[in-house]
Amino acid sequence: MDSDITFVYMTCADKDEAGNIGRALVESRLAACVNILDRMESLYWWDGAVQNDQETVLIAKTTREKVPQLKKRVVSLHSYECPCIVCLPIDEGHGAYLDWIRTQVAAELS
Repeated sequence: MDSDITFVYMTCADKDEAGNIGRALVESRLAACVNILDRMESLYWWDGAVQNDQETVLIAKTTREKVPQLKKRVVSLHSYECPCIVCLPIDEGHGAYLDWIRTQVAAELS
């Protein structure tokens, strides 16, 4: 099954930032739903040294068509100089759920 559904994986500085970004995405119909997974430990290179931080994962469910707008909105709201925003295409899934995502992001703003 070829699907237009995309999950967008992001990391945020903390739960508050993830909540603010997630709410903005859902309210603007750029995402049908977001999941917020708090207190993830991240190890990464930055400024020439290995960093070890607590971050919060944000996963937005959307359509491929909405991804460019979603990325632009996240970058405008994010505190990081170089935020992690990666798109994971969904090849298959429960048809009713995938249809629900499509319906939610296609709906008119109220």
